[in-house]
Amino acid sequence: MAEQEDTRRPADGPPQALVPRSQLGGTDRKRGGPEFENRPPVSSQELSRGPAELIEAPQPKVNWRVFVIASVIIIAFSVWAMLVPANAQSTMKTVVAWIAENVGWFYVLTVTVVIGFVLWVAFSKEGSVRLGPDHSRPQYKLFTWVAMLFAAGVGIDMLFFSVTGPISQYMSPPAGQGQTPAAAADAVVWTMFHYGVAGWAMYALLGMAMGYFAYRWGMPLSIRAALYPLLGKRVRGGIGDAIDIVTLVGTVFGVATSMGIGVVLLNVGFALIFGLEQGLALQIALVIVAVVLTIAACTSGVDKGIRWISELNIWSSAAMLLYILVTGKTSFLLNAMVENIGRFLFTLPDRTLQTFAYEEGGSQWMAGWTLFFWAFWLAWGPFVGLFLARISRGRTLREFVIAAITAPVLCDFLIVSIFGNSAMHEVLSGNKEFAQLAVDSPEQGWYALLEMFPGASFLIGLGTLSGLLFYLTSANSGAMVMSNFSSSIPDPSQDGAKWLRIFWAVLTALLTIAMLIAGGVTTMEYATLIFALPVTIIAWLVMASFSKALRMERAEREGQVLRRQSTAAHGGMVPDRTWRQRLAGMRAYPSKKQVAQFMERVVQPALADVLREFTKQGYEATLDIIPNEDTNISSHALVVRIPNHRDFLYQVQAVEAPVPMFGGRMSRETDVYYRVEVFAQTGSEGYDLMGVTHQQIIDDVLDRYEAHLGFLTYSTQHDYASVLTPPVAPATGSIAKIEPAEPDGTAAKE
Repeated sequence: MAEQEDTRRPADGPPQALVPRSQLGGTDRKRGGPEFENRPPVSSQELSRGPAELIEAPQPKVNWRVFVIASVIIIAFSVWAMLVPANAQSTMKTVVAWIAENVGWFYVLTVTVVIGFVLWVAFSKEGSVRLGPDHSRPQYKLFTWVAMLFAAGVGIDMLFFSVTGPISQYMSPPAGQGQTPAAAADAVVWTMFHYGVAGWAMYALLGMAMGYFAYRWGMPLSIRAALYPLLGKRVRGGIGDAIDIVTLVGTVFGVATSMGIGVVLLNVGFALIFGLEQGLALQIALVIVAVVLTIAACTSGVDKGIRWISELNIWSSAAMLLYILVTGKTSFLLNAMVENIGRFLFTLPDRTLQTFAYEEGGSQWMAGWTLFFWAFWLAWGPFVGLFLARISRGRTLREFVIAAITAPVLCDFLIVSIFGNSAMHEVLSGNKEFAQLAVDSPEQGWYALLEMFPGASFLIGLGTLSGLLFYLTSANSGAMVMSNFSSSIPDPSQDGAKWLRIFWAVLTALLTIAMLIAGGVTTMEYATLIFALPVTIIAWLVMASFSKALRMERAEREGQVLRRQSTAAHGGMVPDRTWRQRLAGMRAYPSKKQVAQFMERVVQPALADVLREFTKQGYEATLDIIPNEDTNISSHALVVRIPNHRDFLYQVQAVEAPVPMFGGRMSRETDVYYRVEVFAQTGSEGYDLMGVTHQQIIDDVLDRYEAHLGFLTYSTQHDYASVLTPPVAPATGSIAKIEPAEPDGTAAKE
């Protein structure tokens, strides 16, 4: 009985399964026993099994094991914190002290390695690999994309720490004497460091890993899919569920911490503007407001309004910073900003690996500052990374990483420098009361700073609006991401169920209230540092998995350029195309009917002739006709079996394209034409066969086959497990298989 073909494919890409699953190692895996069945992929061909092995259903569905276990953990913690808050706070304080003393180095090392890893990816040859097939292109313009990066990764906590951070480092620095010129020079830089490259490097790591496997290989947009090259099909079972549980719980605590810090800050703003009484009741009311708005967004379809709020957030923040810059100590702020950025750049390596092992009380300082922020970024990493992946399809790894660790970081520096240096100017002028207030009660200190500027009422209102927008954006987008992490979703453009999004919004609110009751911001810092520890393990696993996949990319790319001398200069164009063919093709925009006829009259006979000759010379080859629902023009896939090595694949497929716009704007719906492109495992080879002859197609197949032999030669010369392909079994069947025919038209005998 013929084996069913899996033709699922990601956007912009060819079908991921171009040959029967048995040809992808399925039969051999059964013959090899459980070890062979479960081992991770060791080649690009085996990596292409990912969609079939990870996607459980064509539509999103709840992963009940992940959902229930993660919910129980969070509810149990929330009940404990609300019923015995003193015990919860003291217990977490003890655990955090142990982590800071014994495991703090691991947080520091993890973040350092993550920064180095994403920079290596960006500046290596693999930096040109796209988050999608080779022919995919970005969905958003550069400015819009960068603005969305900033909106995704910045929370209201930045406003909270922008004043208390610098003043705390000035009054009580981690090393040396406080309230000195040396302490002042480093005060703002420490907060820049905590909101700088480290956090965005973590976002970039998880974002590009999830996006790469989702858009280039057709896998779900999830952390477990990013670990498929390392763990194989095991990520679909208990191991994958454990990974999702850790990711989900860490994300919930990260978002709850940001919301908790947000309500503590907004509590003061609303009290000043509306004359309300500050305290736990107002804070809980603000948490409930976030839940109600999140539910409204889910049930009324106003998600576009939430995106509008994100854009408004950026403009309100910019207006607030400009107002402070113009009405404040402008020259001092600009001079200090330049010095801060310079000092940050030249001291970054030293600060990144700093653990204060030789300073008395160094572990306590690390726990309250650097380790907390590193844990915070780790907890937020899957949350922000998933969003960055969603908006970055078609970007190269290089531009993704460089944009993520430069543009938003510069925006962070602007906020920290303007607020922090405004506060530092006040303290250096002798206002000790303000300094003590900012250290003891950061939320009061932030608004106390705003009251010092002209038009304080306006600035307080603008600052509260900006903080509220940060707060609501995090609450709504956090609920969406949590619903995705607790679901199995095959399509990266889809989200979890709306009721699930509402559930996580309510549960996050419950956790936020519990931590407010148990001690406020301090308890949130403790919880974040504790629950982010397992996420550090995931970060290491993702780096190992992603580097393995990139080695496969490198092996394929370098193998393809290692070809015989007769075809070395061939490049990507069909050989021996005449000048008349080239000229005719420059302004030819074939219709669907013309392309269908060309596929039937030229492509299929040419591939059939190649198939017949391969078979006659003893090769095991097949020619499959694969239906294409998008164009209604079937593609043709020639597969040549190579025992103990990777098969050769030559697929010809019709692709719709817009007619070039040489002048007036044209409508894509009406002004389209069709290209006949050659596809390999990684996507389109980038050239059009339309208009060539029967013989030219045969020549092109042989050129590609020789290039494939070059790839295999490269594979045997390098000792990389990810390069070598294990034995694969003969095909047992396929869809619409064309049998090789004899010259007289009769079918070849078995």
